[in-house]
Amino acid sequence: MEADVSQSTPPSSPATPSNPLPAAQPPVELDGTRLAAPSAAAAGLTAVAKTNQLVLMGVGPVRGAQLLLNVNQKDGFDCQSCAWPSPDGERHVFEFCENGAKAIADEATPKRCTPEFFRAHAVAELAAHGDYWLNRQGRLTHPMVLHPGAPHYEPISWEDAFALVGRELRTLASPDEAAFYTSGRTSNEAAFLYQLFVRLFGTNNLPDCSNMCHESSGAALSASIGIGKGTVTMDDFAQADLIFVIGQNPGTNHPRMLLTLEDAKRRGAKIVSVNPLPEIGTRRFKNPQHFLHPLEALPTLLGEGTRLADVWVQPRVNGDLALFKGLMKAMLEAEDAAPGTVFDQAFIREHTHGYEALVADLRATAWPEVVASSGVAEAQIRQVAELAARSRATICCWAMGLTQQPNSVATIQTIVNFLLLGGHLGRPGAGVCPVRGHSNVQGDRTMGIFEKMPDWWLDRLDAEFGCKSPRVHGLDTVDTIKAMHAGRVRVFVAMGGNFLSATPDTEFTAAALRRCALTVQVSTKLNRAHLVTGRTALILPCLGRSEHDLQATGEQFVTVEDSMGIINPSRGRVKAASPHLRSEPAIVCGLARAVLGPGSPIPWEEFAANYDLIRDRIARVVPGFEDFNRRIRAGIFYLPNAPRDRREWRTATRKANFTVAPIPRPEFAPGEYVMITIRTHDQFNTTVYGLDDRYRGVYGGRRVVFMHADDIAAAGLQSGQLVDLTNRHGGVERVAPNFMVAVYAIPRGCVATYFPEANVLVPIDSVAAVSNTPTSKYVIINIRAAADPAAGLAALRTAAD
Repeated sequence: MEADVSQSTPPSSPATPSNPLPAAQPPVELDGTRLAAPSAAAAGLTAVAKTNQLVLMGVGPVRGAQLLLNVNQKDGFDCQSCAWPSPDGERHVFEFCENGAKAIADEATPKRCTPEFFRAHAVAELAAHGDYWLNRQGRLTHPMVLHPGAPHYEPISWEDAFALVGRELRTLASPDEAAFYTSGRTSNEAAFLYQLFVRLFGTNNLPDCSNMCHESSGAALSASIGIGKGTVTMDDFAQADLIFVIGQNPGTNHPRMLLTLEDAKRRGAKIVSVNPLPEIGTRRFKNPQHFLHPLEALPTLLGEGTRLADVWVQPRVNGDLALFKGLMKAMLEAEDAAPGTVFDQAFIREHTHGYEALVADLRATAWPEVVASSGVAEAQIRQVAELAARSRATICCWAMGLTQQPNSVATIQTIVNFLLLGGHLGRPGAGVCPVRGHSNVQGDRTMGIFEKMPDWWLDRLDAEFGCKSPRVHGLDTVDTIKAMHAGRVRVFVAMGGNFLSATPDTEFTAAALRRCALTVQVSTKLNRAHLVTGRTALILPCLGRSEHDLQATGEQFVTVEDSMGIINPSRGRVKAASPHLRSEPAIVCGLARAVLGPGSPIPWEEFAANYDLIRDRIARVVPGFEDFNRRIRAGIFYLPNAPRDRREWRTATRKANFTVAPIPRPEFAPGEYVMITIRTHDQFNTTVYGLDDRYRGVYGGRRVVFMHADDIAAAGLQSGQLVDLTNRHGGVERVAPNFMVAVYAIPRGCVATYFPEANVLVPIDSVAAVSNTPTSKYVIINIRAAADPAAGLAALRTAAD
């Protein structure tokens, strides 16, 4: 492990009394934090009222209504928030959720973050504010530069900004001394141009946000079934007998999914929620769209709402692998008793490999081991196994509750084993459904944003553009941070996102960024990544998804790919926040011209002027996009998915693979807990829209640690008390001070906190095997009474009231 120098190594521009070092972590803000009863149901009238408050009142009734009526419509713009699909056919006039409305209002805010704002506020002063405050300052309006040692950002022209990036990149000893990050918000067109520019520059250093979320899904599924994506469509949910929602909180992170689950439930499907935390979204759901129907409005208002989950299974954190082994073991016993009634033996013989090894492993697995590791009683495992055995069509959905564990890849492959046994791939109503968190994170990967794209894909790129792209694999997100920290990467460019707040080991990552010669952020709003920077820093403001994109040849549109491999058009519908903003494709083209020079054979200016030309090139490089421009103007279309119809298994064995993995056997010292990081209901990824989490009963604050009541008592603590959280991975003490204890129905020995506040505790080298994803859902911590409780006395008084 590299030595942690975050507290001792000076940044490129040393701090001085007149120009202090900006803080990497959010400040401790506890005043007003209050614990109360959580909401009784997800969505409902509260969601409607919140939407009206945020959009119609915050943005304005006319502009707000225009935005809401265009979001997720086929001739409108794709929501900036999650990647849950919209219906293929007719869409509801209100095809959005509360959290989508928050994202829309956030982007459409009338507030502006102008050069005058930066002139009035030094960077160190801004860093002393919380993420909620930073986000509320409004839309960025001009390109800004932070010169070495300067306390304030200053305006810079677009051409001078591009020239500055060009000079820095051309002075590098090797193109591999630069890294180019991508956020999931980036459109297909921008992502394709971005990876082309980066590879023409000469590197595959293309880390992206997927490295930190569903990289484990891609690695697991590619090896097991030959594609790193889900295999189901929305129609499959309407035909499913049984749906598992695993390690996922759709009520907050993918609220429109609740409508899909409600429809499946009404059609007779059973739903099993697998989650260490009780999540209100899978327990009770009041569909806001019902308030528009006279016969449904009153029952929805006065009733309890739809009970979605028939069974809630509460495993220990990282107990999912053992749980699904237990399910398969119970199903194997039923298959032994009545051969051919539980397992799809014909499918297994024709389409799979490794069945005998899996069966031998299940027979050798002891029930006490399953129960001890999963934390789930044998009786409940057998209950759920009976449901699975009877199901003719099963879907397994999951999100980052699975993907950010040390053995995430093996766990997901175990879930694939579970589905393969019943033949639940390539049949209607069945399959795998990794639910992506950002609206084009899957599309960016399809477009080539990956540090290790296969040679056949790069060959197609080279043939189209007459170039020779590098073949040496590049750096993912974790390895990029380590390389910056070690001085091997000196320029960091981020196409969207809030890199510092999204990544693990906050102080280590901050030290890494400060060692860069140049950091560049393409952004819509102010965030902490603009404040902890390299020696020189640039902010390049871009258009939002909802805004008109006018280029030299007229109005443009872009495309995105959702969680089910559907390509959707997205057309901005409102005026841009500033005349000085540029689109992401135009910014990429400007960077490419400045870096690659006038001798570049790529028609960058033509691409920036007419996105049809970009799509023509995508059509010839990326499989599934043939005749792109004609098809996308006709509507949405699906990308090919061979396992979806059992057409082909593109694995090493040319079949779907059963895999065998041992059950984890963690051991903890006294006083140690397993921490997971989660979002609040007023948050999307790192963007904080508010300070409440009504679904968990937290109001006015974010520094909360959820604990089992018995653990609180055993530790001599009490609800509302302030504690410090520590991690000592690798011999380095990481501390997150002054978190308020909150009682919650979480398994003993497990705790939950919000990110990014707790990211400081996630070690940079604690990663999932194979995927290298940070283990943000499995962090070993200790909890002690706060060393500086005076910092939170006001919060304690408020909690006591």
